Amino acid sequence: MNKSDKQYTSYVNILHEELMPAMGCTEPIAIAYAGAMARKILGCMPDRVWVEASDNIIKNVKSVVVPNTGNLKGIEAAAIAGIVAGDADKVLQVISQVNDAQRAEMAQFLKSNEVKVSASTSGIIFDLIVNVYAGESHASVQISHYHTNIVRITKDGEATVYTHHCDDVSNKHKTDRSMMSVEDIVDFANSVDIAEVKDVLKLQIAYNSAIAQEGIKGNWGANVGSVLLTSWDENDIKVRAKAMAAAGSDARMSGCELPVMIVSGSGNQGLATSVPVIEYAKELKADEDALLRALLVANLVTIHQKTSIGRLSAFCGAVSAGVGAGAGITYLYGGRYKEIAHTIVNALAIVSGIVCDGAKPSCAGKIASAVEAGILGYHMYKNGQQFYGGDGIVVKGVENTIKNIGRLGSVGMRETDKEIIRMMLGE
Repeated sequence: MNKSDKQYTSYVNILHEELMPAMGCTEPIAIAYAGAMARKILGCMPDRVWVEASDNIIKNVKSVVVPNTGNLKGIEAAAIAGIVAGDADKVLQVISQVNDAQRAEMAQFLKSNEVKVSASTSGIIFDLIVNVYAGESHASVQISHYHTNIVRITKDGEATVYTHHCDDVSNKHKTDRSMMSVEDIVDFANSVDIAEVKDVLKLQIAYNSAIAQEGIKGNWGANVGSVLLTSWDENDIKVRAKAMAAAGSDARMSGCELPVMIVSGSGNQGLATSVPVIEYAKELKADEDALLRALLVANLVTIHQKTSIGRLSAFCGAVSAGVGAGAGITYLYGGRYKEIAHTIVNALAIVSGIVCDGAKPSCAGKIASAVEAGILGYHMYKNGQQFYGGDGIVVKGVENTIKNIGRLGSVGMRETDKEIIRMMLGE
């Protein structure tokens, strides 16, 4: 693929759009971001707050710890964290710098002030509005479709524009993803001038490795990574790859304050996509160039799968990420389009039924299972075994299988998603 090709530029842009740092689960952090922006527009501390959130956001915020809040959970905590201590200029690292006085102020605000949460009626799968009030004054910030996409800001009923965060951020996700294909992804990874993407990939390696290590060392969530290492052979790269990715998720879901490089709007997907590839590169003594190109494959294969599924659904995003990791690992072993395509299809045939029931410690176990499927998908092909078109939802051709998975996640599981949310809300 030549630099002059439209696809080349598109893939570079997609990587820079999708790979960004975030601290904490991205749904509560998006709420905190909106809260920080709303307070900035209001110009003072509000005396009451009203958050409107779509069901999928409610699902993903319900059970996860909001970092830097003293182990608080929920939409109310996320909004107030952003309002009290957030720096909107830091976007998805909005509450990365919080002091003890601010944590005390959060707790006092939640105790003394009205903070109301209601379901959004917009019909948009990813939609939230943070409304803040001070006396007769009112400001609101709406984020829709993805985590940084501020679509509307109002003050006292009048629409206003905040140039840096409205125009600039909203324009960051306009690259067409419909042109993506596995064959082109592999071609791009082989031919890209690595200097164009090196910085963001090295940040992914540094951030995601650090939180994975913290997940192993500390007592976070269900400690899935530690359980894997103590229950099976920790010297087995297949075990380590699963364990390290799961450990990063456990730390992140339980409020660890280390940042993660997200993929497709998700830190868990960022971890599941990258950490197994990083661990395999160490095991295989791959040089930096090989690792970076393998990460390109892993990230772009994950993004490609998620494009037709959407940011939030009943389809567990760890599946797409584990499959992406399997593709990256295959690349490290010298596999190219043919081998990677078979790895993807094999892996999707194994784990495409895992559902998303919100962000919480069990995400770490799902990540381990998805990474296992990605690795098994490669070894199946290596040993002359594969799943064929007609085996369930698998159809001939990797792009056709990915298309079926997109249909399953975005259309087929729509009612499943609603039922999961009803169960989680005790209805």
